[in-house]
Amino acid sequence: MNFLGHVVRFIIAAIVLMVVSWIVPGFAVGGFWSALMLALVIALLGWVVEGIFGKRVNPFGRGIVGFIVSALVIWIGQYVVDHVHVSLLGAVLAALVIGIIDLFIPVSTPFDAGRRSKDHS
Repeated sequence: MNFLGHVVRFIIAAIVLMVVSWIVPGFAVGGFWSALMLALVIALLGWVVEGIFGKRVNPFGRGIVGFIVSALVIWIGQYVVDHVHVSLLGAVLAALVIGIIDLFIPVSTPFDAGRRSKDHS
């Protein structure tokens, strides 16, 4: 994937995060740039978690472990990005809503694309 494709995926992820902030109580993103930075932080944290614990604990994977890790990654992201406020319940609900949105509009990040290319080799 080229650079522009990666940028488009992060922009879509940021838009999804903004939509989630309108839907989910306890999850607030202060604007597009905060959402874009949060998308980057979530992708980086997910990549680190997967690197440490393996594919089984992938925040974007299916299952209860992936769901819990996804909520924790979202909750931790608030401490890295300004103008993002997430309660624990808000992180759980955001992970649920993001998972549902991802069923209809799959959003992968550049880190996911790298992981998938290794999976298929």
